[in-house]
Amino acid sequence: MIVRIMGEGQVRLEESRLPELDKLDEELLAEMENGDGPGFRTTLQALLDKVHELGEPLPDDSLEPSGLILPSPDATLEEVRGLLTGDGLIPGT
Repeated sequence: MIVRIMGEGQVRLEESRLPELDKLDEELLAEMENGDGPGFRTTLQALLDKVHELGEPLPDDSLEPSGLILPSPDATLEEVRGLLTGDGLIPGT
Protein backbone atom coordinates (compact mmCIF):
# COMPACT_ATOMS: atom_id res chain seq x y z
CA MET A 1 0.00 0.00 0.00
CA ILE A 2 1.16 3.51 -0.78
CA VAL A 3 0.76 5.98 2.08
CA ARG A 4 0.90 9.69 1.28
CA ILE A 5 1.89 12.01 4.12
CA MET A 6 0.67 15.44 3.10
CA GLY A 7 3.55 17.82 2.55
CA GLU A 8 6.17 15.07 2.84
CA GLY A 9 5.78 12.47 0.11
CA GLN A 10 4.91 8.81 -0.18
CA VAL A 11 5.89 5.66 1.66
CA ARG A 12 5.36 2.05 0.59
CA LEU A 13 3.92 0.13 3.55
CA GLU A 14 2.94 -3.52 3.60
CA GLU A 15 -0.76 -3.82 4.45
CA SER A 16 0.16 -6.46 7.03
CA ARG A 17 1.84 -3.64 9.04
CA LEU A 18 -1.35 -1.55 9.37
CA PRO A 19 -2.44 -3.24 12.63
CA GLU A 20 0.80 -1.93 14.19
CA LEU A 21 -0.54 1.59 13.63
CA ASP A 22 -3.97 0.86 15.11
CA LYS A 23 -3.17 1.75 18.74
CA LEU A 24 -1.78 5.14 17.75
CA ASP A 25 -4.77 5.75 15.47
CA GLU A 26 -7.16 4.96 18.34
CA GLU A 27 -5.23 7.26 20.70
CA LEU A 28 -5.31 10.05 18.14
CA LEU A 29 -9.07 9.67 17.66
CA ALA A 30 -9.67 9.80 21.43
CA GLU A 31 -7.49 12.90 21.80
CA MET A 32 -9.36 14.61 19.00
CA GLU A 33 -12.73 13.76 20.54
CA ASN A 34 -11.52 15.15 23.89
CA GLY A 35 -9.95 18.26 22.35
CA ASP A 36 -6.54 17.30 23.77
CA GLY A 37 -4.33 19.50 21.56
CA PRO A 38 -0.94 18.62 23.11
CA GLY A 39 -1.75 14.89 23.20
CA PHE A 40 -3.01 15.05 19.62
CA ARG A 41 0.22 16.69 18.44
CA THR A 42 2.40 14.09 20.20
CA THR A 43 0.39 11.13 18.95
CA LEU A 44 0.18 12.43 15.37
CA GLN A 45 3.97 12.72 15.29
CA ALA A 46 4.33 9.22 16.77
CA LEU A 47 1.97 7.82 14.11
CA LEU A 48 3.90 9.47 11.28
CA ASP A 49 7.21 8.33 12.78
CA LYS A 50 5.88 4.75 12.90
CA VAL A 51 4.83 4.92 9.24
CA HIS A 52 8.37 6.06 8.35
CA GLU A 53 9.86 3.30 10.52
CA LEU A 54 7.74 0.50 9.03
CA GLY A 55 7.64 1.73 5.44
CA GLU A 56 10.01 2.44 2.61
CA PRO A 57 10.11 5.99 1.23
CA LEU A 58 9.40 6.40 -2.45
CA PRO A 59 11.46 8.79 -4.57
CA ASP A 60 10.23 12.39 -4.52
CA ASP A 61 9.37 12.24 -8.22
CA SER A 62 7.20 9.12 -7.77
CA LEU A 63 3.47 9.71 -8.13
CA GLU A 64 1.86 6.40 -7.21
CA PRO A 65 -1.86 6.22 -6.37
CA SER A 66 -2.19 6.45 -2.58
CA GLY A 67 -4.24 3.92 -0.65
CA LEU A 68 -4.05 6.01 2.51
CA ILE A 69 -3.53 9.73 3.04
CA LEU A 70 -2.23 11.00 6.37
CA PRO A 71 -2.01 14.61 7.51
CA SER A 72 1.21 16.57 7.66
CA PRO A 73 3.00 16.75 11.02
CA ASP A 74 1.90 20.36 11.44
CA ALA A 75 -1.79 19.75 10.65
CA THR A 76 -4.25 21.24 13.10
CA LEU A 77 -6.77 19.26 15.06
CA GLU A 78 -9.54 20.76 12.89
CA GLU A 79 -7.76 19.84 9.64
CA VAL A 80 -7.37 16.25 10.78
CA ARG A 81 -11.04 16.05 11.78
CA GLY A 82 -11.83 16.71 8.12
CA LEU A 83 -9.81 13.64 7.08
CA LEU A 84 -11.39 11.23 9.55
CA THR A 85 -13.66 8.35 8.74
CA GLY A 86 -15.65 6.62 11.46
CA ASP A 87 -12.65 4.30 11.95
CA GLY A 88 -10.06 7.05 12.43
CA LEU A 89 -7.32 7.95 9.97
CA ILE A 90 -6.58 4.31 9.16
CA PRO A 91 -9.86 2.62 8.16
CA GLY A 92 -10.39 -1.05 8.81
CA THR A 93 -7.59 -1.61 11.30
